[in-house]
Amino acid sequence: MKTVLIVEDTELNIDLVTQLLEDDYELLIARDGAQGVAMAEQHHPDMILMDISLPVMDGYEAARRIRANPALASTPMIGLSAHAMSGDAQRAKDAGCSDYMTKPVDEDLLLTKLKEFLG
Repeated sequence: MKTVLIVEDTELNIDLVTQLLEDDYELLIARDGAQGVAMAEQHHPDMILMDISLPVMDGYEAARRIRANPALASTPMIGLSAHAMSGDAQRAKDAGCSDYMTKPVDEDLLLTKLKEFLG
């Protein structure tokens, strides 16, 4: 079973994504950017869902640190943000995200993207 690391600080969003994915993927949860980096380095997940607005370390910096680790450099990572501002998608990709989605997450689109990245 493929492993997905969810880096998210909002309990409601964690619950929604967990309910959507728990039957098909092993899930790991990190509640801030620093914890997300540490868990990615420890567990080497198959996919990372990275919230952008996080405590301790924002998602942009967490993504950059994950990408700096050669063992994680090719791990698919989707940036997620409730603050859909012009340029956010490019900023997330510049930080190392493979893709970007706005919240609330379109569940069908998220599942499609996971299948594209994970097969």
